[in-house]
Amino acid sequence: MEILRHGKYLNLLTDYAFKRIFGSESCKDLLIDFLNEVIEEHGQIINLKYLPTEQLGNRESDRKAIFDIYCQTDCNKHFVVELQKVRQLYFKERSIYYSTFPIQSQAVKGKWNFNLNPVYTVAILDFILFDEKDEEDHFFHSVLLKDDRTNKVFYDKLSYKYIELPKFNRTLEQLNTNFERWIYLLKNLPTFENHPPELRGKVFDRLFEYAEIEKLSQNEMEEYRKSILEYDDIQDAIECAKEIAVKKL
Repeated sequence: MEILRHGKYLNLLTDYAFKRIFGSESCKDLLIDFLNEVIEEHGQIINLKYLPTEQLGNRESDRKAIFDIYCQTDCNKHFVVELQKVRQLYFKERSIYYSTFPIQSQAVKGKWNFNLNPVYTVAILDFILFDEKDEEDHFFHSVLLKDDRTNKVFYDKLSYKYIELPKFNRTLEQLNTNFERWIYLLKNLPTFENHPPELRGKVFDRLFEYAEIEKLSQNEMEEYRKSILEYDDIQDAIECAKEIAVKKL
């Protein structure tokens, strides 16, 4: 089939594959493992539950937000996980705006002391957001509220994690941590024809098994085909924009 030209395994940067691997109850352990690598310094997640991805404002006229994945851990940490394929002019502002919904959802009627549970926004980006010319390999950014003078953390319950895939150029042989293996798979999974020994282990074995295109049902295949076409259209538009920009120089 034509779709197999993309390889034996799903392209995790398509909406369908991303939500199949990270947003389904049957693969919840994969999301837990990935998030534990992202927030390693903030304690480990044991279990989580998926929450509605469509978030409404307090009034009918308020603007709503639709997340790719929204979940809450058993210790009440809230996670908004977003896959963004195209650079937006105000993406930083958008990620901050999205984080306000999990914050507001914690409010209770009546007497309340405003003690909030942690909120994390994890953004997987197929573009460069931070233009750091002298740090091309610095692909992971962890952002907290800090005091400008002392550089001490002012508030540690609101955290933004940005992963810039284009800056991650390490080879399979250069991978040292599970976090790096996750980022490598996010970027390169559809290029594999077989499961390499460097990416073995309970979690990654499950990922490779569940990401095989041949195991999709007919309906699932059709959904994935649509997602691939959308992804290809986006990539073509990006390349076209780059060519136009070069010609104008």
